[in-house]
Amino acid sequence: MTLRLRLLLMIGISMILLWGAVALWMLHGLDKEMQRTLDQRLAMSAHMVAGLMSQNPAAWDGRTGKAGPSTLSMPMEAKGLACQVSMRGEVIARTPGATPESLATAALGFSDREIKGEHWRSYTLETNGLRVTTADRLTERDTLLRNVTVAAATPFVAALIGSLLVLWFGVGSGLLPLERLRQVLASRTPDALTPIQNIPVSRDLLPLVNTLNHLLARMSETISRERRFTSDAAHELRTPLTAIKTHLQVTRITQGKDAEVAMDYAEEGVARLQHTLSQLLTLSQVEGAFSWEDGSVADASEVARLAMRDAAPHAPERITLDSDGIRAELALPQALAVTALRNLLDNALRHSPASNSVRLEIRSSPETVSFHVFDRGPGLSDDELELATQRFWRRRSGRGSGLGLSIVAAIAERFGGSFELLQRLEGGLEAKLTLPRMVCQN
Repeated sequence: MTLRLRLLLMIGISMILLWGAVALWMLHGLDKEMQRTLDQRLAMSAHMVAGLMSQNPAAWDGRTGKAGPSTLSMPMEAKGLACQVSMRGEVIARTPGATPESLATAALGFSDREIKGEHWRSYTLETNGLRVTTADRLTERDTLLRNVTVAAATPFVAALIGSLLVLWFGVGSGLLPLERLRQVLASRTPDALTPIQNIPVSRDLLPLVNTLNHLLARMSETISRERRFTSDAAHELRTPLTAIKTHLQVTRITQGKDAEVAMDYAEEGVARLQHTLSQLLTLSQVEGAFSWEDGSVADASEVARLAMRDAAPHAPERITLDSDGIRAELALPQALAVTALRNLLDNALRHSPASNSVRLEIRSSPETVSFHVFDRGPGLSDDELELATQRFWRRRSGRGSGLGLSIVAAIAERFGGSFELLQRLEGGLEAKLTLPRMVCQN
């Protein structure tokens, strides 16, 4: 069922039910008002006949009590009406077609009775020795009510049908902006993810268009990220795969120490390849829609301990820790916090002389926790500091995947933190990672 037809049915049925109830209410009131008006006519007719008879000496002799010749006569029977005047049980005047016996026994006031198989509504009045009875045939009342109902219902039905027709075209006109939007979307190519623009829409549809544009922007960002990941993976993995293949070929054609050296190189290439893949997947997950909830509380001290253990498992003395001792819970998953800090420590250890240690400081504030990593390496120039967080950037022939600092920056950005590299006056670099603290709710 189309939206246009659904709207028409909903509004049309509502109108029919509402106006139908109103019409029934009006007809009920009309029936009561007609019955009251016709009853008043009967009563007024009886009083009028009684007054005329009392003022007509030719009709009856009030002194002697004897009836005179009938002066109430009609050349033909009135349709649906009857009247009878009697005095002391003797009918002195009546309309043609009236039954003396039936009208004579009518009770005073209003009453319903059956005369010759027909239902009548009568009114009886006694005054000045006269008994006047007027009556209406109920079938005539029903016919009158039916005619009034038809006369009132015909314009109503015509107006209702006209309203539904106008509503049909009105709904179609109101849905034109949606139809234009559908046509625009249908005409776009599958890879067209640019925002929808230059479409005349009403203010009611602007939220829908804006939501579609936001969705297209997110889809474009997601596809761009996937393409970049694929391109980065293809670019970065080609070299170690080629090297591994070469070393395996050397192992196949040589023996002895040369084969062992080639196998060692191949194993080193596999380790580098595994590390690069792990870093790529981590970066892709951090930037994309991925749930990192692991159920562990990211305490700053515990994060530092785990990161130091992973960065220097065989030489823990190369990292010194300086903490303010304040327990602080971070507002991000523990796995991500450990990954970011480990990458900073790995980078500092890689570029520091083996004889120098790396210092890690933890400083807390009411809203954030800052991790400061100090090294004694050669440092970076101003231009190199700007390039350090770009993917796969390495300093000259530096080792590593070139993704560690990119992952740190991505984690900090995603969770509302910050990351910066600063030159030290005494040499080396200071890597400052600031992460938000968990807000306590009372």
